Amino acid sequence: MRAELAALALELFTERGFDETTVEDIARAAGLSKRSFFRYFPSKEDVVFGAVESMAQDVAEEVRGRPADESPWDCLHQVLRAWQQRIHNSGQELAELTLIDATPSLRARLHQRRDAMRAQVAEALAQRPGAKLDAFSADVLTSAAAAALDAADREWLRSGGTADRAALVDRAFAALRPREGSGALRASRRR
Repeated sequence: MRAELAALALELFTERGFDETTVEDIARAAGLSKRSFFRYFPSKEDVVFGAVESMAQDVAEEVRGRPADESPWDCLHQVLRAWQQRIHNSGQELAELTLIDATPSLRARLHQRRDAMRAQVAEALAQRPGAKLDAFSADVLTSAAAAALDAADREWLRSGGTADRAALVDRAFAALRPREGSGALRASRRR
């Protein structure tokens, strides 16, 4: 029901606009009461971002489970590339990203959610077996990885969803790859 409600809400947001669509509109279209809507989502914004928290936990677990001999940057690249592909395959992402891009309150909420997710992934990166990565370095690398994903998202949106998403992610990660002996990697070896 939660997934169906989210899909219906996205349809309404796309037709009418996010700010113009009320919780009552969504509930009515789903044949629910406003009170029932709030059993599934704590707010209207959560309809758009409902899966982000569980995704953050799953990404963090995958980061922790990567091979110990894999560099932190390669770990982030592989895990986040796979997640981007899963999200992309869900089919609704272009509409969701377009909606978020066009709605200031959703853009702000996205950044808030991404900050929380980034912190969770940075912690997991530092906790990997044999990582020897301090919190600052993990934060720098995770923030750079998030910037790579953001750039790939923006280019994908500019293409109308036709660009090769995986290639964009790979290109962005290659552009930001830390040099051997760079500060983040050097700090990871000191510990």
